[in-house]
Amino acid sequence: MKWSAKLGEFAGVSVYVHVTFLLLIIWVGFAHWQAEQSLRAVLSGILFILAVFLCVVLHEFGHALAAKRFGIRTRDITLLPIGGVARLERMPEDPSQELWVTLAGPAVNAVIAGVLYAFLVLVGALAPVGIHTLTTGSFWERLMLFNVILVVFNMIPAFPMDGGRVLRALLAMRMDHARATGIAARFGQSIALLFGVLGLFGNPFLILIAVFVWLGATQEAAVSRTKSALGGIRLADAMVTEFRTLSPRDPLARAVEFLLSGSQRDFPVVDADLVVGILTHPGLLAALAKQGEETAVSEVMDRNFEAADSAELIDAVLQRLHSRTCRTVAVTQHGRLIGLMTVDNLGEFIGVQAALGTARSTRQRIAASTTR
Repeated sequence: MKWSAKLGEFAGVSVYVHVTFLLLIIWVGFAHWQAEQSLRAVLSGILFILAVFLCVVLHEFGHALAAKRFGIRTRDITLLPIGGVARLERMPEDPSQELWVTLAGPAVNAVIAGVLYAFLVLVGALAPVGIHTLTTGSFWERLMLFNVILVVFNMIPAFPMDGGRVLRALLAMRMDHARATGIAARFGQSIALLFGVLGLFGNPFLILIAVFVWLGATQEAAVSRTKSALGGIRLADAMVTEFRTLSPRDPLARAVEFLLSGSQRDFPVVDADLVVGILTHPGLLAALAKQGEETAVSEVMDRNFEAADSAELIDAVLQRLHSRTCRTVAVTQHGRLIGLMTVDNLGEFIGVQAALGTARSTRQRIAASTTR
């Protein structure tokens, strides 16, 4: 993620903190200064929020390590002011595996809360449950309460919270994945509407949560529909077959000529019948601004690209694209370049398939009504 700094790496997973996280630290420090006008209060508030986000990181590592058990790599974990994000290469196809990966995060917080509770009981420092809050009580009591709240909040059955994925996994054990996602997404959107209404008459923060949940549910449903539409379809069925190529020795001026004379934006770079790179549109513009149009294509082409055989399935190739900076796939047959798959033409393909599906449904309804 852009504007992020690396904090370290554990179990092969890099941990980053987004620059906006500093705004949260500043806000917490300022709030505590206004409340008590003391440096001790400021440091105490910042220390607590750092401890809170340590628990968030452990939560995300719960997901990551559970996914690793099923052979799924986690690219990184990023800390944001609203929480943590673990970017898994993919979610498991098996609903039971998805259930385990999803539950692993809240389980970590449940364990932390349990350990803190046992510690407080052991040392005789546990206050009555009724007076626990996130702003009063001892450091460890507040941290215990936060982990309990994190478990409860994450188990709300709405995307993108863990509860939404748990609901989808349970439904997917009884029906196909796309239908399960659709039901879970609609359920999440209903919860978002409820939060929004409650936020209008109570806590405005619920409106922010409502927007977060609504967008997450909508995005998850869209991803599922796309995946369903592409299921079982080969690259050969959706690739672009009319395209231009460049040589590593060509100047960028030739790429500009191709760019202005057609609609192609990314250009495969071929040397001795082998694809050695792809000159992307952003890469071309950046190089023109910094180096000029006489620069050789080989100096600025993207060598971290995905090549795939035309017989491969689109959804499998898309999963591999997550680790690439280049979003154009070079499609080959017997090692020879025969086509390209880009985000744009994939969108067009999905649109055509949706239109054809609608047309087929219409014809079937007309035929059914005629026979009656």
